Amino acid sequence: MARIDLDLAHAYRPNPQADADYALLPLKMSFRDGGAYALLGPSGCGKTTLLNIVSGLVTPSHGTVRFDGQDVTARSPQQRNIAQVFQFPVIYDTMTVAQNLAFPLRNRGVPADRIKARVGRIAEMLEMGHQLDQRAANLSADQKQKISLGRGLVREDVAAVLFDEPLTVIDPHLKWQLRRKLKQIHQELKLTLIYVTHDQVEALTFAEEVVVMTRGRAVQVGTADALFERPTHTFVGHFIGSPGMNFLPAASGAGGRLEVAGHAVDAAGHALPAGDLRLGIRPEYLALAPAGTPGTVPATVAQVQDVGTYRLVTARVGEHPVKLRLAPDAVPPGAGDAVALRVVGPHTCFYANEELVG
Repeated sequence: MARIDLDLAHAYRPNPQADADYALLPLKMSFRDGGAYALLGPSGCGKTTLLNIVSGLVTPSHGTVRFDGQDVTARSPQQRNIAQVFQFPVIYDTMTVAQNLAFPLRNRGVPADRIKARVGRIAEMLEMGHQLDQRAANLSADQKQKISLGRGLVREDVAAVLFDEPLTVIDPHLKWQLRRKLKQIHQELKLTLIYVTHDQVEALTFAEEVVVMTRGRAVQVGTADALFERPTHTFVGHFIGSPGMNFLPAASGAGGRLEVAGHAVDAAGHALPAGDLRLGIRPEYLALAPAGTPGTVPATVAQVQDVGTYRLVTARVGEHPVKLRLAPDAVPPGAGDAVALRVVGPHTCFYANEELVG
């Protein structure tokens, strides 16, 4: 296992000039020894490029990659001692499950008794102990991908194990089981794990810390709680949560004066810079309140949906749609009703130029 320190940028085209020329904009980032991390973001944001730079499949066009303080930028994946699991199964169909799991260890000359013990342990963790003698060709895609996961985890001496959307081919019903299993395996084996996904549920349930990426930039690194409660960039507020954070235009003036979507609002408790802002509040914290309550703005209800575990209310503050979640036993307003929404409170965030302020 290793501590991984990145100080780099990467462009696939020569002589990059503008931000759009970079697949990865300049970043500094560290993955601690034994940590579990997720790289989360939409397709094309740079997640896989960053993972492949860590593994050695791609050499960064600028900067360095260090493992435990040693510069490994020019080293191959083999020299870095990396294990990588890809989107689709990479196994030998002619081998049994046990032979596939043992293959990385046999290549490194590990004694047979240690191979047997390690393969048995990983197989039990993946609930494949009863399938060790089956040929991989006869297994389903789900089971083959479990073998790929096992091959990535079977070596005890790896610097890090990298996962590139490994649950893509897994049946949705089994995904939650494998996410739970990977979490358990990490807690037992204490390997350095880096997991690429576009699925926030996968990222937030697997990782101790999540790196949220957009347009080649890592905009926030934090725990699930930090990403939800205090997103430091508007993209994080939008991308994390279901639904994502609500945003309303705001303007702050002298003497603590605040306007939200053209309405004067009491901003007590918030120290804000003067100028144009965006107010962000999650649907879980946006609340109905009596008219005239401090921190509220008027709105009109557009739609009420019963989602089962909660009611989702869509309203409009002027031209701006917002969503709030109500408990299933709450009495909801009706479509077309005029309501007051409390938008300023302890969970409200304010942004200037997309960055958290105040």
